[in-house]
Amino acid sequence: METFFLSDRGKVRQHNEDCVGVFENEIGVLAIVADGMGGHLAGDVASQMTINTFETLWNQVKNIENPKEAEAWFLTSVEEVNKAVYEHSLSHPECQGMGTTIVGALVTSKFATIGHIGDSRCYLLNNSGYKQVTNDHSLVNELVRSGQISKEDAEHHPRKNVLLRALGTEQKVELDVSTIEIDQGDVLLLCSDGLSNKVSDDEMYGELSNNQPLSQKATSLVQLANENGGEDNISLVLLKMTANHELGEELC
Repeated sequence: METFFLSDRGKVRQHNEDCVGVFENEIGVLAIVADGMGGHLAGDVASQMTINTFETLWNQVKNIENPKEAEAWFLTSVEEVNKAVYEHSLSHPECQGMGTTIVGALVTSKFATIGHIGDSRCYLLNNSGYKQVTNDHSLVNELVRSGQISKEDAEHHPRKNVLLRALGTEQKVELDVSTIEIDQGDVLLLCSDGLSNKVSDDEMYGELSNNQPLSQKATSLVQLANENGGEDNISLVLLKMTANHELGEELC
């Protein structure tokens, strides 16, 4: 497996409240993108705590042999991460109300288990084409799903950034989790909405399907998001199923 990740402040924001982690153990790779939110710098705290806690839990796991066990680990781990972030916000007034979206992939040689909360996304490029794996937990997405507005209307809706679910903002949180099969050559993209709001699916497909190395694909996607406005922080992880293994660690 080959991985590469980037996190960019963008052209407008004063701080980068995103945090990214890619961690390896004997089971495989855990990749997480966290897009923090809250008061002054509290989003930084929420996303950083999320990545750090996931890393600790991933280093402690002994064995995951199948998708059922992977999904169970993700669900249990999110409960612990949510508790840590929520309790920190209660005991630190400057962090009151902080939270974060997350999208993560637990990837072995046979399958990838995807978990997400909020509007950070996972995409898959394989022999069948390019598709979005996750569904945003946002007001606008619910309006689209219920047929009240079109996808085109959603792109410019005034409440586009209203989330229905986030990690750390409440005592309990629900993680959407699913498992997909992966084959040699498949590419997973995890990203914050700073990328998906500014780069179209067609543009993403064009960059991911070219013959450039992952580092160049990632750099080009971030550059596109900045060229299209760059109003938000931009973070992404690319994972390609290969025989080789190149790993990063953490970037906040």
